[in-house]
Amino acid sequence: MPSPQLAVIGGGQLARMMQQAAIGLGIHIRLLAEAPDVSAAQVIPDHLVGDHTDLDTLRSVVADVPVVTFDHEHVPPEHLRTLEAEGHACRPGPHALLYAQDKGDMRARLGSLGVPCPRHAAISSPEDLDTFGYPAVLKTTRGGYDGKGVWVVRSAADADEAFATGRALLAEELVDFRRELSALVARSPSGEVRAYPVVESRQAGGVCAEVVAPAPDLDPRLDAEARAIAERIASELDVTGILAVELFETADGRLLVNELAMRPHNTGHWSIDGADTSQFENHLRAVLDLPLGSTAARAPWTVMVNILGGAVEDLQAQRAVVLADAPGVKVHLYGKPVKSGRKVGHVTAYGHDLDDVLARARHAAALFTDGVSP
Repeated sequence: MPSPQLAVIGGGQLARMMQQAAIGLGIHIRLLAEAPDVSAAQVIPDHLVGDHTDLDTLRSVVADVPVVTFDHEHVPPEHLRTLEAEGHACRPGPHALLYAQDKGDMRARLGSLGVPCPRHAAISSPEDLDTFGYPAVLKTTRGGYDGKGVWVVRSAADADEAFATGRALLAEELVDFRRELSALVARSPSGEVRAYPVVESRQAGGVCAEVVAPAPDLDPRLDAEARAIAERIASELDVTGILAVELFETADGRLLVNELAMRPHNTGHWSIDGADTSQFENHLRAVLDLPLGSTAARAPWTVMVNILGGAVEDLQAQRAVVLADAPGVKVHLYGKPVKSGRKVGHVTAYGHDLDDVLARARHAAALFTDGVSP
């Protein structure tokens, strides 16, 4: 077996979809998986099972691998610095990942760059929150995702659960936004940058439900500004790979940065079927310092809808129903057990008529989730 060219830490669906892109490029990936049956371990033969917080485990995985990348942002930065000192290129590096790992550090750094963000403050007590004011959004500075570690508070009583966690908290203004947008860029170590079309992401219960590419009726000024913000952050923070910048489009026509992710992102899944080069392929190209691919859309409209765990327990059996009933829709299943609300796959549709594309994607996702179309 040839030596691996890339180590991927974390065995979720993002690593699984990296493997899909790696096959075509002839890239041999070695994976560190959390368990032998996790999503990516099912499709990457060269994998080890272990704890990403254990330095010796990380050393075993990357022993003969020149480049390391990630399915998530949770590897301790001190371990990454050690791996770099031992000759392994971590992409993105610990100096960049810090700002995806800690929301407080991220807000401070973006503020120093003059990037527009919601009003915010680090808080440690109900008195701090009273001083900040209501309504507010409380976030744990580390570890939150898909609505976890996030609370909307309108009084001190609403914050009891957040303070009970004992974790560092960030208070942010409750933004009056029109919709949520996402700007993705790929950046290589040599500084080449490619931006994807800015998309609209639609949430349900704190979880991304669907993505429309490009964002409908987006003012060209805001489109250019969103791309410029993402490209500037990627450059200033020295991000290598995919950077996703989640933004609020406010009711009064401004953009505010909400979150950062330094890896392929849910709002970029549409690109697998809807762009010349998927975010996963461009992530691999970027971290290996290969020329980046075109990010142009293949069709006027592409819609990605997440498949969330619901009434349908056997996705494999339901697959035939969906493929027969929605033959023009692309299906991506993650090999994960069905749990209520969990992302277990996604579907993608594309075409010239947005209403038709939306209807087809939603129909297929509903068949996987509930067994019936809405």
